[in-house]
Amino acid sequence: MSRYLVRRFGQALLVLWGAYTITYFILYLLPGDTLSIMLSAAGMEADSLSPEDLAKAQAYYGLDRGLFAQYFHLLGGALHGDFGQSLSLNRPVAQLLAERLPQTLQLAGLAVLLSVLGGVGLGYLAALVRWQPLKTALARLPSLGFSVPVFWMGLLLIQVFAFGLGWFPATGSQGVQSLVLPAITLAIPSAAVYAQVLQRGFQGVWREPYISTAYAKGLSRAQVQWRHAFKNAALPILTLFGLQVGNTVSGAVLVETIFSRNGVGRLAQEAVLRQDIPVVLAIVSVSAAAFVLVNLLVDLIYPLLDPRITHRTPAPSGA
Repeated sequence: MSRYLVRRFGQALLVLWGAYTITYFILYLLPGDTLSIMLSAAGMEADSLSPEDLAKAQAYYGLDRGLFAQYFHLLGGALHGDFGQSLSLNRPVAQLLAERLPQTLQLAGLAVLLSVLGGVGLGYLAALVRWQPLKTALARLPSLGFSVPVFWMGLLLIQVFAFGLGWFPATGSQGVQSLVLPAITLAIPSAAVYAQVLQRGFQGVWREPYISTAYAKGLSRAQVQWRHAFKNAALPILTLFGLQVGNTVSGAVLVETIFSRNGVGRLAQEAVLRQDIPVVLAIVSVSAAAFVLVNLLVDLIYPLLDPRITHRTPAPSGA
């Protein structure tokens, strides 16, 4: 187990470094000049400044360094927990994250909870129901939820529940009510995936010999499904849970923009438009770290749920 943890920790560091590096070079491949974008946002033009003033501004923001010099400078600071200054907001990046991260964590946490409850509940109900028309309808719902674009679903929820019924606010970040519509929008695609996987898992489990044994003991279908079938059918969802964390983080960018929430997702969208490289790199690093941590925890939990899975390194064939 210790060797496995060391290997996974090394893989996690490699993933973090790869995400940081790829993001950095992609940002530099984008058209436009960072300083010119910053001046335009402030209502100024680069031509209005003298060459000396432009040189001073580039030196102040560290833009006078070469491509690799800036990369190693930013990477060195990140390794020490210092993500530098925002180029567009002129504030420490860590301070911006501390302000925006709680909003995104609340949204992501509620979305993950709703997706698990909704997806698992729908898949479980579809496997339990015997009436074929209802069973077919429940089985097709996940495909609909996964195929509908997130932005369209968000606008539909705003139109119906905010403008039509007036139950929830359409935008904003104040109060629990403002979380409901964004969380549902973010949860629907993941819930659809969980439901589909659970339904397929039940289809395979029902053909196992231990199910026939459970029926022979006199258990009802509901008892067999809950005591024996569900645990084995739901194992693949644990793997998907780790993968869906990344989708939740990326989906927060779109959802927070639609609902005008002041979270990390919206901050990322604004930073990309302004080519605020330190901010984007910090957000990518935090998101990648969360993704790696959740997947590592999932790997460690798997053997507790299925004793057949082990993290031991197999012995050499000649031993």
